Amino acid sequence: MKIQALAYAVLAVCGLSAASAAEPATKPAAAANPAVPKAAAAETPDAARMRAAEQLTEQQIKSTTNREALSRLAQFYNGRDLQRFIWAMQRLVELYPNSGALRLQLAAVYAGQGDKSSTYDTLLKMQNLGFAYSVGNDPRFEKVRGTKVWEYAVANLDANAQPFGEGKVAYRLPAGDRLLEAMAWDANRKQLLVGSAREGAIYRVGSDGKLSDFIKPDAASGLYSVLDMKADAANDALWVASYGAPVYKAYTADIVDQSYLLKYSLSSGKLLGKYSIGDKTGHLFGFVAVAGDGRAYVADPARREIYKLDGDKLVLVTSNPSLTGISGFAVSADGRNLYFADPALGLFGVDLSTTTPFGIGHSPDSLVVGGVSSLFWYDGCLVVVQDNMVPQRVMRLKLDKDGRNVASAMPLDAAKPEFSLLGNGAVAGNDFYFVANSQRDLYDSHGVLTDEKALEPVKIYKSNLRFAWDQPGISAALKPIPTSAESKVLFEGARPAAEKPKAGDKP
Repeated sequence: MKIQALAYAVLAVCGLSAASAAEPATKPAAAANPAVPKAAAAETPDAARMRAAEQLTEQQIKSTTNREALSRLAQFYNGRDLQRFIWAMQRLVELYPNSGALRLQLAAVYAGQGDKSSTYDTLLKMQNLGFAYSVGNDPRFEKVRGTKVWEYAVANLDANAQPFGEGKVAYRLPAGDRLLEAMAWDANRKQLLVGSAREGAIYRVGSDGKLSDFIKPDAASGLYSVLDMKADAANDALWVASYGAPVYKAYTADIVDQSYLLKYSLSSGKLLGKYSIGDKTGHLFGFVAVAGDGRAYVADPARREIYKLDGDKLVLVTSNPSLTGISGFAVSADGRNLYFADPALGLFGVDLSTTTPFGIGHSPDSLVVGGVSSLFWYDGCLVVVQDNMVPQRVMRLKLDKDGRNVASAMPLDAAKPEFSLLGNGAVAGNDFYFVANSQRDLYDSHGVLTDEKALEPVKIYKSNLRFAWDQPGISAALKPIPTSAESKVLFEGARPAAEKPKAGDKP
């Protein structure tokens, strides 16, 4: 009955006929039933929707796993039913544990009711997770100010916003209408490659940051917007994920929803292979990964699908419509596991020998694994770029021997002043290059550049992947269930914000 009641209310909130959805089609309509009072029969649609939503209990709301339905209910309750809005928000935070925005909104709701305990508890959990929201002067928190715990929470949230790490800008690429997002590292020539989503071109980056043509635009070969690249120096191959995106300058109706996995010679730039899905339904290849044996994989984030290249055909490895998307993926060096990120739900993997999916275990109390825009493998670790985290950061997640759990985490660079919008990256030996100021927000949904004057040189940042390698980092392993004696939260020994570790210090 819980699921039926929730479905009924959601259908009503969406403006659908809840009665017809919940009852068999053969049952007489309520208006024809003489037992139904006239007042009920004349009930307005808005009143019927509110009545259906009001009938949901706390247990029903908090037991749902339907994220989309619960989000719609929360929107409906907001400003109408405070208690149910709080229940819905509490459950949404559980279903989206990586969302700092949801946690902050919930804390603000608590604060508006003068509930100091719940407000402080939410904010302290946020600061422990590394979030860096400025709440000190936020008027929504007026009723909970003026205590030591409030000052502690504010100070530590502010401390999380301080720049961390030793990385620096390595290149400044020329400003221009190119939208340089994809990157790859040519280990044979010790040179960075960048791909243009606007031009469908691939460039080599000189030591001075100047660009030289490597692979010129060629729509006839399927090279449209370059969304991702991976270099396989051992096999002289460059793998490219290409998509006919609206942002592509030569975009036409003929290339709508066309996407290809392209293989080029890394040394000469010659096209060696062109691969696509022949189901005629449209695909978006947004990410590519290459295993140690040279096998290529490609992800379709829109359809939540991952394929492997088997001979000259792309074969489905995994598909999960319950994901919110795929935002980067990588393959372990031994080819055993494939890893991918869901921007909202976190990190997942697939055992390639059995195609069995698994979640990446971690402590949700100490590590945020959402907001990931790109993902890479490095020496038993996952390197994640979190552009939708506050603050933006690059993290190194050390995995256990089975590769299925995060043992510890270390921020490489976070909250740097050069970070305006993080973009894609590339592993280069023990270094990691990534875009620090992506220009993608300057283009609208139709691919139109909204402000040409806002284009600026693209800053390519370089982080040391072995930064603080021998230090334990943040303990991110799953914690055992505490005993009742251990479950009490103690603040006496908490480290003041002023003692936040500096780059290279032991966390």
